[in-house]
Amino acid sequence: MGLLTFSGGIHPYEGKDLTKDKPVREYLPKGECVYPLSQHIGAPAVPIVKRGDRVLVGQKIAEAGGFVSANIHSSISGTVKMIEPRMTSGGNKVNSIVIENDGLFETVDFSENVRDLSTLYREDIKDMIKEAGIVGMGGAGFPSHVKLSPRNEDDIEYIIVNGAECEPYLTSDYRRMLEETDKLILGLQICVNLFDKAKGIIAIEDNKPEAIAKISEHLADNDKIEVKVLKTKYPQGAERQLIYATTGRYVNSKMLPADAGCIVHNADTIVSIYEAVIEGKPLYTRIVTVTGDAIVNPCNLLVRNGTSCREIIEAAGGFKDGKLPEKIIVGGPMMGKAMFSLDVPAVKGLSALLCMTHDEVQDWEPSACIRCGRCVDVCPGRIIPSDLAKYAEHGNIDAFLKHDGMECCECGCCSYVCPAKRHLTQTIAGTRKSILASKKK
Repeated sequence: MGLLTFSGGIHPYEGKDLTKDKPVREYLPKGECVYPLSQHIGAPAVPIVKRGDRVLVGQKIAEAGGFVSANIHSSISGTVKMIEPRMTSGGNKVNSIVIENDGLFETVDFSENVRDLSTLYREDIKDMIKEAGIVGMGGAGFPSHVKLSPRNEDDIEYIIVNGAECEPYLTSDYRRMLEETDKLILGLQICVNLFDKAKGIIAIEDNKPEAIAKISEHLADNDKIEVKVLKTKYPQGAERQLIYATTGRYVNSKMLPADAGCIVHNADTIVSIYEAVIEGKPLYTRIVTVTGDAIVNPCNLLVRNGTSCREIIEAAGGFKDGKLPEKIIVGGPMMGKAMFSLDVPAVKGLSALLCMTHDEVQDWEPSACIRCGRCVDVCPGRIIPSDLAKYAEHGNIDAFLKHDGMECCECGCCSYVCPAKRHLTQTIAGTRKSILASKKK
């Protein structure tokens, strides 16, 4: 039987050897920490502290601003300096809570919140996940308690852990799966137990044999959770492609995974659910891969929310020869976003800081489409990127919609293989965002 996969996709240089064998080490911030109130999909959180208040590690400092929103907790002890707009890695200013770090890291006592899973009701568990401020930590930032509250709970048949980590260079989820296997499995068991018909799937690409072997060994006597081995291919970890590869079910842009009977969580998110429900610990840390050929000591760091990205890079030894690299990316090279400043905070969805000595993309000069069809061959959405980009460039929204432009998942495969070096993904993505914005209005 062949490995599980989807139609299309590419095989970019992986780059994971830089950090895959580097165990996670904790980094404690030295300077102030900044907590944007919008680091999740949905309404911004609402501050519940004010200037001059002293806070502890794990203390809630902002409450969810609605059902689709998330609480925010302090990751340090110190004093609230101000609440003001601060720059984020996306280049926009977001209202943020700024806390002066006292360096003591005095922590809320979580021991009184330690729970016995057998005594908890389903709604209690969802409330704990909401209270802990857990969101999708693969980058999307969708509040986890919302995902776990579908319209019809009886329709949910699969809880899928996305352990593919198909994005090049990233190894944070891989280290999480290796180093905290028990938490991963128990966190998934918590989610599975929320639904009467659900079974668990841990989906892992076959370039991670150590994780596959270790998790499979721990699941030997578990009949409700299984490991499914995926073909190593990008974007195997994209939600729609992952669901198809593991269950054979299709999800399009008008559907939620729950409409196909599935809920998908990132590996880091699942471990955070375990910590929230069993240990009573809110989400204020995450693993960040700091990597690239410009970094002195590529590594995986357990980073506290709000820490300056400049500090995080210094913790990895800084830049080689002390020179600023030509490109720094938040996330991976395929779907990450280029940074223009390091003086921005780490947030819940920060998976990696990728620092490249040379910006290869800057060397490319786009030329006319030669109608080779390579973008069609690799597109996981089974659309025609070359045509969609043309419609987008000419503002032909009707044709863009007619030819399924909204099915683009912005994975970047088409741009990667285009011999004319056309910016297909960026052009299509801009039009998609414009259409979605107009619908909201």
